[in-house]
Amino acid sequence: MNTLHELLRDTEVLRLVGAADTPVAHLTYDSRTAGPGDCFFAVAGTQCDGHRFIPDAVAQGAAAVVCERLPETCDPQVAYVVVADTSAAMARMAAAFYDHPSRELQLVGVTGTNGKTTTATLLHDLAQALGHKAGLVSTVVYRVGDRTLPSTHTTPDAIRLNAMMREMVDAGCTHCFMECSSHALVQERTLGLRFAGALFTNITHDHLDYHGTFAAYIAAKKRLFDTLPRDAFALVNIDDRNGRVMVQNTAARVATYSLRSAADFRCKIVEMHVDGMLLRIDGREAWVGMPGRFNAYNLLAVYGAALSLGFDADETLRAMSALHAVSGRFEAIRAANGTTAVVDYAHTPDALENVLRTIDELRRPGQGLLVVCGCGGDRDRTKRPEMAAIALQHATTAIFTSDNPRHEDPAAILDEMTAGLDPSARYLRIADRAEAIRTAAMLAAPGDILLIAGKGHETYQIVGDTRHPFDDREEVRKAFERLAAPRPETR
Repeated sequence: MNTLHELLRDTEVLRLVGAADTPVAHLTYDSRTAGPGDCFFAVAGTQCDGHRFIPDAVAQGAAAVVCERLPETCDPQVAYVVVADTSAAMARMAAAFYDHPSRELQLVGVTGTNGKTTTATLLHDLAQALGHKAGLVSTVVYRVGDRTLPSTHTTPDAIRLNAMMREMVDAGCTHCFMECSSHALVQERTLGLRFAGALFTNITHDHLDYHGTFAAYIAAKKRLFDTLPRDAFALVNIDDRNGRVMVQNTAARVATYSLRSAADFRCKIVEMHVDGMLLRIDGREAWVGMPGRFNAYNLLAVYGAALSLGFDADETLRAMSALHAVSGRFEAIRAANGTTAVVDYAHTPDALENVLRTIDELRRPGQGLLVVCGCGGDRDRTKRPEMAAIALQHATTAIFTSDNPRHEDPAAILDEMTAGLDPSARYLRIADRAEAIRTAAMLAAPGDILLIAGKGHETYQIVGDTRHPFDDREEVRKAFERLAAPRPETR
């Protein structure tokens, strides 16, 4: 069993009240799960302050408390550690508690606004195809060896993260591919991890409700590259003007990728079809089963990261040809009458624009496009009118609806989306998302395309604090089946 002293080796302690040799059984930041011998971290979060729950954790048997300020009364049987930042201390101590599992893995972090999930997942699948057992930490799912676990956060808390990586090592994994969200980087969840490399996809306006400014959002992403060791790689998309910004002052070796400029890794789309595209990557051609310029960027990033990890170029391209799209990312569902629905996670203006441009490249003359999209509640409000305007630029008809309204009134969100739109624009407002999808299916002519954007892989709708079962893909299939069902005869 670890002692408190052993866990604090990499943590600056401002004050220690109690015994440094206190044994620590488990780590927790949730007082409800604290038990005898545990170390409780009083994290000052955005919703509530964990310092309020120190007495609860102690009452349940916690042997140690890590905090930024001491409680009014200290239990003489408990060790109290005062630090400048509890979140940072928790990350470093979690890494120590699980014996630094990231040091035994080739850990690659993927950050950016769009493409993180696809890039991390494809890297995982590629490594597996090339014979390397790998773990995955993503928005959609966590994979620990042969086990699949439900994802709760894009990047989980530091305790769970290190626990999963220890399981990966114990299961024989040699690699791990992980999405690194801006929230996680600011909240120090990845502190204490050793990365073999980091990858930047792109950055557009998102999460300004949390970060406040776009500059702060960029700085959050840059944190991943600022902490890389010298023997790691830093792979960035230089077609994004902030790609170079990410690697300013990094100690890692820098590599670049691009579809438009001179770079270490280059790609050209030779042909594009609804079921995939032919790419020329560094002079070699490969067919991939995913269409879209945004997917060309994702796949080029995968190729560049694979070669940066030492994988063979020819073997990598062969394995890439067999990769499949990630769940809820440009996922096509076809109706009996030839209508096609595309379900995609696009929930930012840039992501929506990318998906719609891809559909435009694939559309035949006269083929209609209906777009169903919304904006999340309690999130960045500045993108709401922009999302609506982008949808209308491409769609023959747009339907604006709910997308995880949380604590906001869905009608108020739709008001903000449609404010300033031309009254003659072809759009509908239908707050009920299931009804919006049914309406789009009914309005579509045979052979038209429906884009259902915003939720992708998600199987829930968040109203208030409750997750209600909801799956865009299931709703589309039900709508198509309803249209195909024979109507009862009338007399």
